[in-house]
Amino acid sequence: MEKESVESVALSDDDDNIIAEDIRQLNSTTTKGKKTLKSKVWNFFDILPLGADKKLKSQCKKCGAQYIASSKYGTGNMRRHIKVCKRNDTRDIGQMMISRNTNNLSLSSIQYDSKKFRELAMAAIVMHDLPFQFVEWAGIRAIYQYLYPDVDTLIRNTAKVDVLKAYQREKLKIKAMFEQVSGRVSLTSDLWSSCISDGYMCLTAHFIDKDWRLQKRILNFCFMPPPHTGVALLEKIFDLLCGWKIEDKLFSLTLDNASSNDVSVEALGSQLQLKGLLPCNGEFFHLRCCCYILNLVVQDGLKHIDRAIKKIRESVKYVKGSHSQVRKQKFLDCAKLVSLGVKKGLRQDILTRWNSIYLILDSALLYRRAFEHLALSDSNYRSCPSAEE
Repeated sequence: MEKESVESVALSDDDDNIIAEDIRQLNSTTTKGKKTLKSKVWNFFDILPLGADKKLKSQCKKCGAQYIASSKYGTGNMRRHIKVCKRNDTRDIGQMMISRNTNNLSLSSIQYDSKKFRELAMAAIVMHDLPFQFVEWAGIRAIYQYLYPDVDTLIRNTAKVDVLKAYQREKLKIKAMFEQVSGRVSLTSDLWSSCISDGYMCLTAHFIDKDWRLQKRILNFCFMPPPHTGVALLEKIFDLLCGWKIEDKLFSLTLDNASSNDVSVEALGSQLQLKGLLPCNGEFFHLRCCCYILNLVVQDGLKHIDRAIKKIRESVKYVKGSHSQVRKQKFLDCAKLVSLGVKKGLRQDILTRWNSIYLILDSALLYRRAFEHLALSDSNYRSCPSAEE
Protein backbone atom coordinates (compact mmCIF):
# COMPACT_ATOMS: atom_id res chain seq x y z
CA MET A 1 0.00 0.00 0.00
CA GLU A 2 1.36 3.40 -0.94
CA LYS A 3 2.41 5.76 1.79
CA GLU A 4 -0.47 7.96 2.83
CA SER A 5 -0.20 11.58 1.75
CA VAL A 6 -2.13 14.15 3.75
CA GLU A 7 -2.64 17.79 2.91
CA SER A 8 -4.10 19.56 5.91
CA VAL A 9 -5.34 23.11 6.23
CA ALA A 10 -5.62 24.47 9.77
CA LEU A 11 -8.47 26.94 9.69
CA SER A 12 -7.99 28.72 12.97
CA ASP A 13 -8.42 32.34 14.00
CA ASP A 14 -4.65 32.91 13.63
CA ASP A 15 -4.93 31.96 9.96
CA ASP A 16 -7.32 34.86 9.38
CA ASN A 17 -4.45 37.24 10.26
CA ILE A 18 -2.18 35.46 7.79
CA ILE A 19 -4.83 35.72 5.06
CA ALA A 20 -5.29 39.42 5.76
CA GLU A 21 -1.53 39.94 5.58
CA ASP A 22 -1.40 38.06 2.24
CA ILE A 23 -4.19 40.25 0.85
CA ARG A 24 -2.33 43.40 1.85
CA GLN A 25 0.73 42.04 0.06
CA LEU A 26 -1.33 41.36 -3.05
CA ASN A 27 -2.76 44.88 -3.00
CA SER A 28 0.73 46.33 -2.70
CA THR A 29 2.36 44.04 -5.28
CA THR A 30 4.29 45.95 -7.93
CA THR A 31 5.49 44.87 -11.30
CA LYS A 32 8.82 43.82 -9.74
CA GLY A 33 7.42 40.38 -8.99
CA LYS A 34 4.94 38.39 -6.95
CA LYS A 35 5.37 37.98 -3.26
CA THR A 36 5.06 34.61 -1.49
CA LEU A 37 1.64 33.92 0.05
CA LYS A 38 1.91 32.22 3.43
CA SER A 39 -1.65 31.08 4.13
CA LYS A 40 -2.58 27.50 3.25
CA VAL A 41 -6.00 28.74 2.22
CA TRP A 42 -4.50 29.69 -1.13
CA ASN A 43 -4.14 25.96 -1.82
CA PHE A 44 -7.90 26.09 -2.37
CA PHE A 45 -8.27 29.54 -3.97
CA ASP A 46 -6.79 31.29 -7.00
CA ILE A 47 -6.27 35.05 -7.25
CA LEU A 48 -8.13 36.47 -10.24
CA PRO A 49 -6.87 39.34 -12.39
CA LEU A 50 -8.31 42.74 -11.58
CA GLY A 51 -11.59 43.37 -13.36
CA ALA A 52 -13.41 46.53 -14.37
CA ASP A 53 -14.40 47.23 -10.77
CA LYS A 54 -10.69 47.16 -9.76
CA LYS A 55 -11.49 44.83 -6.86
CA LEU A 56 -9.22 41.94 -5.97
CA LYS A 57 -11.13 38.65 -6.12
CA SER A 58 -10.38 34.98 -5.36
CA GLN A 59 -11.91 31.90 -6.97
CA CYS A 60 -12.37 28.41 -5.45
CA LYS A 61 -10.28 25.85 -7.33
CA LYS A 62 -12.94 23.18 -6.82
CA CYS A 63 -16.31 24.77 -7.58
CA GLY A 64 -15.39 28.19 -9.04
CA ALA A 65 -17.11 30.26 -6.35
CA GLN A 66 -15.73 33.81 -6.22
CA TYR A 67 -15.13 36.04 -3.19
CA ILE A 68 -13.75 39.55 -2.77
CA ALA A 69 -10.23 39.16 -1.39
CA SER A 70 -10.14 42.23 0.77
CA SER A 71 -9.68 42.66 4.50
CA LYS A 72 -12.40 45.33 4.30
CA TYR A 73 -14.99 42.65 3.58
CA GLY A 74 -13.50 40.08 5.96
CA THR A 75 -11.59 36.91 5.24
CA GLY A 76 -13.83 34.38 7.01
CA ASN A 77 -15.91 33.86 3.87
CA MET A 78 -13.15 31.84 2.21
CA ARG A 79 -12.50 29.85 5.36
CA ARG A 80 -16.18 28.96 5.70
CA HIS A 81 -16.47 28.03 2.04
CA ILE A 82 -13.68 25.46 2.32
CA LYS A 83 -15.66 23.61 4.96
CA VAL A 84 -18.88 23.43 2.92
CA CYS A 85 -17.58 23.18 -0.64
CA LYS A 86 -19.39 20.23 -2.23
CA ARG A 87 -16.62 19.53 -4.71
CA ASN A 88 -14.31 18.59 -1.85
CA ASP A 89 -16.31 15.39 -1.27
CA THR A 90 -15.12 13.73 -4.49
CA ARG A 91 -13.83 10.16 -4.44
CA ASP A 92 -12.03 9.83 -7.74
CA ILE A 93 -8.42 9.04 -8.65
CA GLY A 94 -6.49 7.51 -5.79
CA GLN A 95 -9.66 6.97 -3.75
CA MET A 96 -9.19 10.34 -2.05
CA MET A 97 -11.44 11.26 0.82
CA ILE A 98 -12.22 14.44 2.72
CA SER A 99 -12.14 14.20 6.52
CA ARG A 100 -13.43 17.15 8.53
CA ASN A 101 -12.78 18.16 12.11
CA THR A 102 -13.90 21.22 14.01
CA ASN A 103 -11.00 23.49 13.10
CA ASN A 104 -9.25 21.81 10.21
CA LEU A 105 -9.82 20.25 6.84
CA SER A 106 -7.64 17.38 5.62
CA LEU A 107 -7.40 15.45 2.37
CA SER A 108 -6.21 11.89 2.84
CA SER A 109 -6.26 8.48 1.16
CA ILE A 110 -8.52 5.71 2.46
CA GLN A 111 -6.81 3.13 4.65
CA TYR A 112 -7.69 -0.56 4.47
CA ASP A 113 -8.27 -2.23 7.84
CA SER A 114 -8.28 -6.04 7.64
CA LYS A 115 -9.87 -6.34 11.10
CA LYS A 116 -12.73 -4.04 10.14
CA PHE A 117 -13.19 -5.94 6.87
CA ARG A 118 -13.59 -9.23 8.74
CA GLU A 119 -16.08 -7.65 11.14
CA LEU A 120 -18.20 -6.35 8.26
CA ALA A 121 -18.12 -9.73 6.50
CA MET A 122 -19.20 -11.45 9.74
CA ALA A 123 -22.00 -8.93 10.30
CA ALA A 124 -23.28 -9.47 6.74
CA ILE A 125 -23.41 -13.25 7.27
CA VAL A 126 -25.42 -12.87 10.48
CA MET A 127 -27.66 -10.04 9.28
CA HIS A 128 -28.68 -11.68 6.00
CA ASP A 129 -28.61 -15.33 7.16
CA LEU A 130 -25.86 -16.24 4.69
CA PRO A 131 -23.82 -19.48 4.70
CA PHE A 132 -20.19 -19.35 5.78
CA GLN A 133 -19.31 -20.23 2.20
CA PHE A 134 -20.45 -16.72 1.26
CA VAL A 135 -16.89 -15.38 1.69
CA GLU A 136 -15.63 -17.91 -0.87
CA TRP A 137 -18.09 -17.07 -3.64
CA ALA A 138 -16.24 -16.06 -6.78
CA GLY A 139 -18.49 -13.07 -7.46
CA ILE A 140 -18.06 -11.67 -3.94
CA ARG A 141 -14.29 -12.07 -4.10
CA ALA A 142 -14.24 -10.31 -7.49
CA ILE A 143 -16.03 -7.32 -5.94
CA TYR A 144 -13.54 -7.21 -3.06
CA GLN A 145 -10.59 -7.41 -5.46
CA TYR A 146 -12.03 -4.58 -7.54
CA LEU A 147 -12.46 -2.32 -4.52
CA TYR A 148 -9.06 -3.16 -3.03
CA PRO A 149 -6.60 -5.43 -4.90
CA ASP A 150 -4.70 -6.42 -1.72
CA VAL A 151 -7.80 -7.44 0.23
CA ASP A 152 -7.42 -10.42 2.56
CA THR A 153 -8.85 -13.68 1.22
CA LEU A 154 -11.31 -15.14 3.73
CA ILE A 155 -12.36 -18.79 3.94
CA ARG A 156 -15.44 -20.36 5.48
CA ASN A 157 -13.57 -21.60 8.57
CA THR A 158 -12.36 -18.06 9.27
CA ALA A 159 -15.91 -16.73 8.91
CA LYS A 160 -17.18 -19.42 11.28
CA VAL A 161 -14.58 -18.53 13.91
CA ASP A 162 -15.44 -14.82 13.62
CA VAL A 163 -19.17 -15.49 14.02
CA LEU A 164 -18.60 -17.68 17.08
CA LYS A 165 -16.38 -15.00 18.62
CA ALA A 166 -19.08 -12.40 17.98
CA TYR A 167 -21.63 -14.70 19.63
CA GLN A 168 -19.46 -15.00 22.72
CA ARG A 169 -19.06 -11.21 22.88
CA GLU A 170 -22.81 -10.64 22.63
CA LYS A 171 -23.44 -13.35 25.20
CA LEU A 172 -21.17 -11.58 27.67
CA LYS A 173 -23.04 -8.32 27.03
CA ILE A 174 -26.39 -9.97 27.80
CA LYS A 175 -24.97 -11.58 30.93
CA ALA A 176 -23.81 -8.14 32.04
CA MET A 177 -27.33 -6.83 31.45
CA PHE A 178 -28.78 -9.61 33.61
CA GLU A 179 -26.35 -8.75 36.42
CA GLN A 180 -27.65 -5.17 36.42
CA VAL A 181 -31.32 -6.19 36.35
CA SER A 182 -32.87 -5.56 39.74
CA GLY A 183 -36.23 -7.12 38.83
CA ARG A 184 -37.31 -10.48 37.51
CA VAL A 185 -36.94 -12.19 34.12
CA SER A 186 -39.85 -13.84 32.30
CA LEU A 187 -39.17 -16.62 29.80
CA THR A 188 -40.99 -18.01 26.79
CA SER A 189 -40.05 -21.29 25.16
CA ASP A 190 -41.25 -23.38 22.24
CA LEU A 191 -40.18 -26.37 20.17
CA TRP A 192 -39.71 -26.19 16.43
CA SER A 193 -39.18 -28.92 13.83
CA SER A 194 -37.09 -28.39 10.70
CA CYS A 195 -37.97 -29.63 7.23
CA ILE A 196 -35.98 -32.80 7.98
CA SER A 197 -37.81 -33.30 11.30
CA ASP A 198 -34.92 -32.24 13.54
CA GLY A 199 -36.16 -30.75 16.79
CA TYR A 200 -35.01 -27.36 18.11
CA MET A 201 -35.79 -25.38 21.24
CA CYS A 202 -36.00 -21.60 21.42
CA LEU A 203 -35.68 -19.83 24.78
CA THR A 204 -36.48 -16.09 24.94
CA ALA A 205 -36.08 -13.71 27.88
CA HIS A 206 -38.23 -10.65 28.58
CA PHE A 207 -37.15 -8.16 31.24
CA ILE A 208 -36.89 -4.49 32.23
CA ASP A 209 -33.32 -3.16 32.09
CA LYS A 210 -31.69 -0.67 34.44
CA ASP A 211 -32.98 2.22 32.29
CA TRP A 212 -36.59 0.97 32.59
CA ARG A 213 -36.80 -0.18 28.99
CA LEU A 214 -38.50 -3.43 28.01
CA GLN A 215 -35.95 -5.85 26.56
CA LYS A 216 -36.45 -9.05 24.58
CA ARG A 217 -33.50 -11.37 23.91
CA ILE A 218 -33.33 -14.81 22.32
CA LEU A 219 -31.03 -16.63 24.71
CA ASN A 220 -30.81 -19.99 22.94
CA PHE A 221 -31.91 -21.63 19.72
CA CYS A 222 -30.47 -25.10 20.15
CA PHE A 223 -30.84 -28.65 18.95
CA MET A 224 -33.31 -30.71 20.96
CA PRO A 225 -32.87 -34.44 20.28
CA PRO A 226 -35.78 -36.82 20.81
CA PRO A 227 -37.59 -37.94 22.86
CA HIS A 228 -39.32 -34.66 23.77
CA THR A 229 -40.57 -35.91 27.12
CA GLY A 230 -41.24 -33.75 30.14
CA VAL A 231 -38.05 -34.92 31.88
CA ALA A 232 -35.92 -34.25 28.79
CA LEU A 233 -37.39 -30.75 28.44
CA LEU A 234 -36.81 -30.09 32.15
CA GLU A 235 -33.14 -31.05 31.94
CA LYS A 236 -32.59 -28.97 28.80
CA ILE A 237 -34.24 -25.80 30.13
CA PHE A 238 -32.52 -26.06 33.51
CA ASP A 239 -29.09 -26.46 31.86
CA LEU A 240 -29.73 -23.37 29.74
CA LEU A 241 -30.81 -21.33 32.77
CA CYS A 242 -27.69 -22.35 34.70
CA GLY A 243 -25.56 -21.36 31.71
CA TRP A 244 -27.02 -17.85 31.85
CA LYS A 245 -27.01 -17.80 35.68
CA ILE A 246 -30.55 -16.44 35.90
CA GLU A 247 -32.25 -19.32 37.72
CA ASP A 248 -32.58 -17.04 40.77
CA LYS A 249 -34.17 -14.20 38.76
CA LEU A 250 -37.10 -16.02 37.17
CA PHE A 251 -40.69 -14.87 37.44
CA SER A 252 -42.63 -16.88 34.86
CA LEU A 253 -42.26 -19.38 32.03
CA THR A 254 -44.76 -19.31 29.16
CA LEU A 255 -45.34 -22.52 27.17
CA ASP A 256 -48.05 -24.04 25.01
CA ASN A 257 -50.54 -26.65 26.25
CA ALA A 258 -48.57 -29.76 25.34
CA SER A 259 -48.69 -32.41 28.06
CA SER A 260 -44.90 -32.75 28.09
CA ASN A 261 -44.63 -29.01 28.83
CA ASP A 262 -46.97 -29.38 31.80
CA VAL A 263 -44.75 -32.09 33.27
CA SER A 264 -41.50 -30.17 32.68
CA VAL A 265 -42.69 -26.81 34.04
CA GLU A 266 -44.24 -28.40 37.12
CA ALA A 267 -41.00 -30.23 37.93
CA LEU A 268 -38.90 -27.12 37.22
CA GLY A 269 -41.12 -24.97 39.40
CA SER A 270 -40.91 -27.46 42.26
CA GLN A 271 -37.13 -27.63 41.96
CA LEU A 272 -36.79 -23.83 42.05
CA GLN A 273 -39.33 -23.50 44.85
CA LEU A 274 -37.34 -25.87 47.07
CA LYS A 275 -34.49 -23.35 46.88
CA GLY A 276 -36.85 -20.43 47.53
CA LEU A 277 -36.11 -18.81 44.16
CA LEU A 278 -39.68 -18.11 42.98
CA PRO A 279 -41.87 -15.20 44.16
CA CYS A 280 -45.39 -15.81 45.45
CA ASN A 281 -44.54 -19.49 46.01
CA GLY A 282 -44.43 -20.02 42.25
CA GLU A 283 -48.14 -19.23 41.82
CA PHE A 284 -47.49 -17.27 38.58
CA PHE A 285 -44.57 -19.34 37.31
CA HIS A 286 -46.44 -21.39 34.68
CA LEU A 287 -48.27 -19.32 32.07
CA ARG A 288 -50.03 -20.75 29.05
CA CYS A 289 -49.53 -19.18 25.64
CA CYS A 290 -52.65 -17.18 24.77
CA CYS A 291 -51.85 -17.36 21.04
CA TYR A 292 -51.78 -21.14 21.23
CA ILE A 293 -55.12 -21.16 23.07
CA LEU A 294 -56.61 -18.78 20.51
CA ASN A 295 -55.38 -21.08 17.76
CA LEU A 296 -57.15 -24.03 19.40
CA VAL A 297 -60.37 -22.01 19.62
CA VAL A 298 -60.20 -21.03 15.97
CA GLN A 299 -59.36 -24.57 14.85
CA ASP A 300 -62.36 -25.89 16.78
CA GLY A 301 -64.62 -23.31 15.13
CA LEU A 302 -63.29 -24.11 11.67
CA LYS A 303 -64.39 -27.72 12.03
CA HIS A 304 -67.94 -26.56 11.21
CA ILE A 305 -66.79 -25.53 7.73
CA ASP A 306 -64.06 -28.15 7.46
CA ARG A 307 -65.40 -29.62 4.21
CA ALA A 308 -65.32 -26.27 2.40
CA ILE A 309 -61.85 -25.45 3.73
CA LYS A 310 -60.57 -28.85 2.62
CA LYS A 311 -61.86 -28.23 -0.92
CA ILE A 312 -60.29 -24.79 -1.04
CA ARG A 313 -56.99 -26.17 0.26
CA GLU A 314 -57.03 -28.92 -2.41
CA SER A 315 -57.93 -26.37 -5.10
CA VAL A 316 -54.94 -24.21 -4.21
CA LYS A 317 -52.66 -27.26 -4.16
CA TYR A 318 -54.00 -28.28 -7.56
CA VAL A 319 -53.05 -24.93 -9.06
CA LYS A 320 -49.79 -24.34 -7.18
CA GLY A 321 -48.43 -27.89 -7.04
CA SER A 322 -44.80 -28.62 -7.93
CA HIS A 323 -45.78 -30.17 -11.31
CA SER A 324 -48.63 -27.83 -12.19
CA GLN A 325 -47.07 -25.16 -14.39
CA VAL A 326 -49.62 -25.94 -17.12
CA ARG A 327 -52.43 -25.86 -14.56
CA LYS A 328 -51.18 -22.57 -13.17
CA GLN A 329 -51.14 -20.98 -16.61
CA LYS A 330 -54.62 -22.32 -17.31
CA PHE A 331 -55.84 -20.83 -14.01
CA LEU A 332 -54.31 -17.45 -14.88
CA ASP A 333 -56.06 -17.57 -18.25
CA CYS A 334 -59.35 -18.27 -16.48
CA ALA A 335 -58.76 -15.32 -14.12
CA LYS A 336 -58.18 -13.02 -17.09
CA LEU A 337 -61.32 -14.28 -18.83
CA VAL A 338 -63.44 -13.27 -15.86
CA SER A 339 -61.62 -9.91 -15.57
CA LEU A 340 -59.69 -10.65 -12.38
CA GLY A 341 -56.21 -9.39 -11.63
CA VAL A 342 -53.40 -11.91 -11.24
CA LYS A 343 -50.99 -9.88 -9.09
CA LYS A 344 -52.33 -10.92 -5.66
CA GLY A 345 -52.09 -14.64 -6.33
CA LEU A 346 -53.19 -17.62 -4.22
CA ARG A 347 -51.93 -18.29 -0.71
CA GLN A 348 -51.28 -21.64 0.93
CA ASP A 349 -51.94 -22.19 4.61
CA ILE A 350 -49.95 -23.71 7.46
CA LEU A 351 -52.00 -25.90 9.79
CA THR A 352 -50.29 -24.64 12.96
CA ARG A 353 -50.99 -20.99 12.12
CA TRP A 354 -54.67 -20.13 12.13
CA ASN A 355 -54.09 -16.70 10.56
CA SER A 356 -52.75 -18.44 7.44
CA ILE A 357 -56.18 -20.04 7.02
CA TYR A 358 -57.62 -16.54 6.82
CA LEU A 359 -55.10 -15.67 4.10
CA ILE A 360 -55.96 -18.72 1.98
CA LEU A 361 -59.69 -18.04 2.33
CA ASP A 362 -59.23 -14.36 1.47
CA SER A 363 -57.33 -15.13 -1.73
CA ALA A 364 -59.67 -17.99 -2.70
CA LEU A 365 -62.75 -15.77 -2.37
CA LEU A 366 -61.15 -13.24 -4.70
CA TYR A 367 -60.59 -15.91 -7.38
CA ARG A 368 -63.89 -17.73 -6.80
CA ARG A 369 -65.12 -17.15 -10.37
CA ALA A 370 -61.75 -18.23 -11.75
CA PHE A 371 -62.06 -21.57 -9.93
CA GLU A 372 -65.60 -22.00 -11.27
CA HIS A 373 -64.36 -21.36 -14.81
CA LEU A 374 -61.44 -23.77 -14.27
CA ALA A 375 -63.87 -26.50 -13.21
CA LEU A 376 -65.71 -26.08 -16.53
CA SER A 377 -62.58 -26.11 -18.68
CA ASP A 378 -60.47 -28.73 -16.85
CA SER A 379 -62.05 -32.15 -16.32
CA ASN A 380 -59.24 -33.22 -13.94
CA TYR A 381 -60.14 -30.48 -11.46
CA ARG A 382 -62.78 -32.00 -9.12
CA SER A 383 -62.36 -30.08 -5.85
CA CYS A 384 -64.15 -26.84 -6.72
CA PRO A 385 -66.31 -25.66 -3.78
CA SER A 386 -70.00 -25.33 -4.46
CA ALA A 387 -71.82 -21.99 -4.42
CA GLU A 388 -73.20 -22.75 -0.95
CA GLU A 389 -69.75 -23.67 0.37
